[in-house]
Amino acid sequence: MRIRRAGDAALLVETGDLATSHRLNAALRDAALPGIVDVVPGEHTVLVTADPAACDLDRLAARLPALPLPEAAAAEAAPVEVPTVYDGADLDEVAELAGLSREEVVARHAASSFTVAYLGFSPGFGYLTGLDPVLHVPRRDSPRTAVPTGSVAIAGPYGAVYPSRSPGGWRLLGRTDLTLWDVTRDPPSLLQPGTRVRFTVREGTR
Repeated sequence: MRIRRAGDAALLVETGDLATSHRLNAALRDAALPGIVDVVPGEHTVLVTADPAACDLDRLAARLPALPLPEAAAAEAAPVEVPTVYDGADLDEVAELAGLSREEVVARHAASSFTVAYLGFSPGFGYLTGLDPVLHVPRRDSPRTAVPTGSVAIAGPYGAVYPSRSPGGWRLLGRTDLTLWDVTRDPPSLLQPGTRVRFTVREGTR
């Protein structure tokens, strides 16, 4: 574990792997250490922001390596199910790139065991690891200016669901009515780092 200063009010912890990032994120949130403002896990890092007036960053940096890390509790929780109509605009193109039929693409995507690696790009947008390697196709050469809310997509080794209408270059496999981001919910994001996700085939798939 390598810890570096990130400006005057944050530490960047290089964990080396996704599982450790998730466990450190959970440990910091459970510990509720004085002065910590936010914890932002990434795939191989955790950014810890703090109030310098209430937290000595050097002391915090010295304390982090000794912080007990919990087991991956999220792995024991039931996965979030995402009912999906597989009728996306890029489904045929993904099938061609992967050398599969449309039906095989759907079957492989729905059979993948996903985990939220981290959140980014837009509120509630979870980068999902665990995509079947056969479906690792590149992003579109030309991004769309507007991807509809609820679009189920893939790009490279990741899967995702667009929580709101936004530009995007991921390849669209289908759509879901599941609400991923709701400001009236606590927390607003349905997906959290470490959450397991499973896509299910909904009626209407072509």
